[in-house]
Amino acid sequence: MVAGSAYVVVAQAQEASASGEVRRLDAEAGKITIKHAEISDLELPAMTLVYKIDPALLADIKPGDKVKFTAKRDGGDYVVTKISK
Repeated sequence: MVAGSAYVVVAQAQEASASGEVRRLDAEAGKITIKHAEISDLELPAMTLVYKIDPALLADIKPGDKVKFTAKRDGGDYVVTKISK
C-alpha cells in the first residue's frame, strides 16, 4: 500500500496597482489613508482606506498628493508595497 502525501497550498498575496489621493499620513504608526477608485483585483470598491506602509516609503509623500501605488492584501490588512507621485 502506498501512503499519499498531504500538503497545503499557500495562496500568494495578490498585488494590484491603482492611483488615488493621499488623505492622511501616520509615519510613526506606518499607516497611510488613500482615497481611490475601485481596485477590482483586491475586490475593493471606490473608497477611502487606511493602508499599512513602510515609513521609509513616505519620504516625499504628503496629504493632498496624487499618487500611484501597488497594494496587496495581507491577512485582514491592506499593505502598500510601492508608491510614487
